[in-house]
Amino acid sequence: MAPGAYVDRTPRSGCRGSNPAGGTRHKAPDRSWSGAFDIPPPHRQPRSRTRWSVDIESRALEVDQVSVSEETAPAHISAVMDLAAEAVMCVRRRRFLVDSKPVLLATSYLPLSLVAGSAITQEDTGPGGTYARLSELGHAPVHFREEIRSRMPSPDELTQLSLAPGTPVILICRTALTEEGHPVEVNEMTLDAASYVLEYDFDA
Repeated sequence: MAPGAYVDRTPRSGCRGSNPAGGTRHKAPDRSWSGAFDIPPPHRQPRSRTRWSVDIESRALEVDQVSVSEETAPAHISAVMDLAAEAVMCVRRRRFLVDSKPVLLATSYLPLSLVAGSAITQEDTGPGGTYARLSELGHAPVHFREEIRSRMPSPDELTQLSLAPGTPVILICRTALTEEGHPVEVNEMTLDAASYVLEYDFDA
């Protein structure tokens, strides 16, 4: 999973259910995203485009829960990926911890027709993670579109992230696209807003 990605501020957002095949997808401005755990004093740690990987003061971001399933695509996901309404997806769900504290939930949707038989359908995707396996399949993600929102957590998110009362969550929905502009993954992430700093760096 790759937190460093282009940010598209146009009104079109694939995560709202529109088809990202049109518009100015290939002309996304040179804007990058980086996140960090907000530890007084706050640190901002740039991250790799190929996976979530962070080490702040020797404290690693760890995965304590992984599940992989085959599910019918939700309507907004099938619309983003330009798939039939009943398309079957490979769905990967993960929970990430720092010092045993849950800080991030992530759910990735990938077309099963694209990844069937690969390590992406296994809990352990191998070195380099999902994006490395997509590259091996000839569908390397090279462009990204993100939509960012915030709200109060659902009861399930409150429990899974062990949130203090009144803590909001940040929602990041990222669409990964190939050089040809084909969407190959939609990743919906829920972040503990008290644990993250979102930092943007872009030209005027």
